[in-house]
Amino acid sequence: MSEHNPYDAPNATVADIDDQQVQLAGRGMRLVGSLIDTVLMLVILVPAMFAGGYISSIMSGVEPSFVNQMQWGLIGFIIFLVVQGFPLYSSGQTWGKKALGIKIVDMQGNKPEFGKLIGLRYLTTWVIGLVPVLGTIYQFVNVLFIFGNDRRCIHDKIAGTRVVMAN
Repeated sequence: MSEHNPYDAPNATVADIDDQQVQLAGRGMRLVGSLIDTVLMLVILVPAMFAGGYISSIMSGVEPSFVNQMQWGLIGFIIFLVVQGFPLYSSGQTWGKKALGIKIVDMQGNKPEFGKLIGLRYLTTWVIGLVPVLGTIYQFVNVLFIFGNDRRCIHDKIAGTRVVMAN
């Protein structure tokens, strides 16, 4: 007769992600993809900021108001949507990810819903990044999460996404 010991460890089976089914994108590839996207955005946004007088006012020593900074932040996010919206909508890839053959998928391996992708993965991180001090700490910790076994940053965890090879 076997006695039930209430102090025994549970006998649960933990299912691992099937690595045969999906190959996670490498950390270096994600970094290079992000750098490509950043350069692309800067090539578009910096001339717009010059044309709008934002950079020239900063260079002349004028500190921009909070409202002005928020306006340019919103303009930057709109430019991001214009530049990256189509590839994100059609394939779950930014231009940088597309160039490297990696893509964003949900946890089931499907293309994420566009609204959730933009709202949770990008907009949430952008808004948190606006908070003085806390935003900077969040941005730093966010990218450090890529060193976990699942290679998911905080923005991936918030959105329920991961970045995989696009083959």
